[in-house]
This record gives sequence, C-alpha cells and structure tokens, in this order.
Amino acid sequence: MNITQEYKKFCEERNILFSIEKSVKPYDETTLFCPAGMQQFKSQFNNNEYKNTIANIQPCIRMNDFDEIGDLTHLLYFNMIGLFSFREMTIKDTITFWIEFLQRINIIPEYVTIHSDRKEWMKYYKLLGVNDIRFDDENCRWSDGDIGGYCTELFLEGIEIGNIVNPLDNCIDVGFGLERLEMFVNGKKVNKIETLKETALKIIESGYQPHNVKQGYVLRKILREIYKEGAILEHEFFTQEIERQNKIIERYNKLKTKYFNKSRAWWYDTHGINLDEIKH
Repeated sequence: MNITQEYKKFCEERNILFSIEKSVKPYDETTLFCPAGMQQFKSQFNNNEYKNTIANIQPCIRMNDFDEIGDLTHLLYFNMIGLFSFREMTIKDTITFWIEFLQRINIIPEYVTIHSDRKEWMKYYKLLGVNDIRFDDENCRWSDGDIGGYCTELFLEGIEIGNIVNPLDNCIDVGFGLERLEMFVNGKKVNKIETLKETALKIIESGYQPHNVKQGYVLRKILREIYKEGAILEHEFFTQEIERQNKIIERYNKLKTKYFNKSRAWWYDTHGINLDEIKH
C-alpha cells in the first residue's frame, strides 16, 4: 500500500491542502536540519488572526537518534506525516480524522496516552472504538520554545506511531512517522545501513557537502559511519571520504608508536587527527 498516496487522497477528500516537501534544510537557525513538520509554521501558530488547515509530508533529520538507529524503530532521516490546523480544527475533529485515516490503512492503535489534565479527550477516542486509554503526565505535554500544549500519543505494539498536539490550546500539530506506519502496513523493516545511506543522500540532495562544521560535518560523520560498517555508498563524496580517511590512518600509523601515550586531544591539536573519526 502506498501510504503517501492514501494520505494525499484522504486530505483532498476533505478539501485540505496537501504538499510533499523535498529538503531537510531547517526553516530557522535553531537547528541544523528540519527536525519536525511544524518548524516552518511557527509564525502561523503565533498569529492569532491566521486561520487555515494544511497537511504535508516533511523529510526530517534528528541527530539525537544517531546512537539508536540499530533498535529497529529509530531513524536519522525519516518522513513526518503532518496535519496543521490554525484555529480551525478541534481536538475532537483531529482525533476523528486520524483514527479514520489509520483505519483506512488497516491500523488500529493498541493504546493511546493522554495527560490527566485532559481527561475529556477520552470520550473522543471511545466514540471511535479506542478503549485502552492511559494517562501519562510526563510525556503528554509538548513544547518548542514559546509554542506548546498538551498532546495525546498513539501506540502500536509498544511503539509510538504518532502524536496529536494542541498548541496554544487553539491549534493542531500532528506528526506520524511514515516509516513506522510502513513497518506495520507493508512490513518494511528498519535497516541501519540503509538508514545511514538514505540520510547521507538526503543531506546531499538538500544541497550540502562534506565539511568540518555544521551540516557538512554531520554528513562527513555519516559517511564515516557507512565506511566503518563496511558498506559502500555510490557517490563521489563517499569515495573522497575514504581517500581522506586512508590518508589520516596512514599518518596516524606512522606516528602512533612514537607518541603512543599521548591523549586524544593531543593528537587532534598537534596533528589534526581525530581518533574518533578513523577506522583503526
């Protein structure tokens, strides 16, 4: 099943404008990459005069998931299925929208969580046949600086597949992981090597090149990780990184016996060799 096409049709049937974003470039200076679908809409959330409802699929990168990508659920690069309503849809409308869409792609949430301050949201789920509702005061609030609110999270087989946030108590911000839904709908499993490759290619596609700072440093780090895992990426940047790595390793091997007792900081400050970067 093509979940993207199903979501597009589902939104269009409800006259909701839908778009597919292409780049992981951030929409402001607070992050290196776009980490969530709502990032581009901060001004609309804060504009009390603005009313509209839109949907999209936004590619995102979250580097804080880097060390967890082998656990079969976390990804560096992923696509967020989003729904954003600015002072139009209610929580009841939104819960109904999402349960109906999930049913359309043959997913039934195992359970949902709600903050104890928003117990009235229970009835909206129960009307739709979702009866396993759990209270989670710690995780059912969300904030991105000055924009935040209560949220409800939906789970399947113990994995969070999406959440519905009620920013500023009068807006809607929804995010569902496309790849997580595909795991349940199409049996698509998370593969660490493929995740690393997809992340690198998406960063390159978004206009970045390997560098020693910011987005370029992240790209270089991912290329190194692909190399360390013994995989190959068919791209000139990967070939260049292997050549760079080989030169660093050669220099290190020439010097390591003489300076075997030196610290990692010394190696970097004196010879520009970052021991965390090389495969040795």
